[in-house]
Amino acid sequence: MNALLVGADRLGNIPDLLAEYGIRIARHVTGRDPSAQRAERAIGGGIDIMILFTDFVGHNVMRGYRDAARRQGTRFVACRRSVCSLRSALDAGADPCAACKSKPGSSAQGQRAGR
Repeated sequence: MNALLVGADRLGNIPDLLAEYGIRIARHVTGRDPSAQRAERAIGGGIDIMILFTDFVGHNVMRGYRDAARRQGTRFVACRRSVCSLRSALDAGADPCAACKSKPGSSAQGQRAGR
């Protein structure tokens, strides 16, 4: 799976975490360059997932890339630039209701049981 990363100047341990999920970084845009803030946000071909690091990009950059992902039907994940936040976001993205399904007495659990 190929990813476009938006935000963060340095990635630290993030490439190692993505490799655990079978995700390869196809492109990384820091979002800090003024030209990136005004440019047309294009996801490009061959991108399966876009990851936005929300603590390192401005709202306009984030909105532009998020809207581009929606237009192209590309899955996107938004989180802070930390391994823990990214892991949580990727796990939740696999099944958005996984956390609530596992809680006893949750409405999702009741719906699955046919109640």
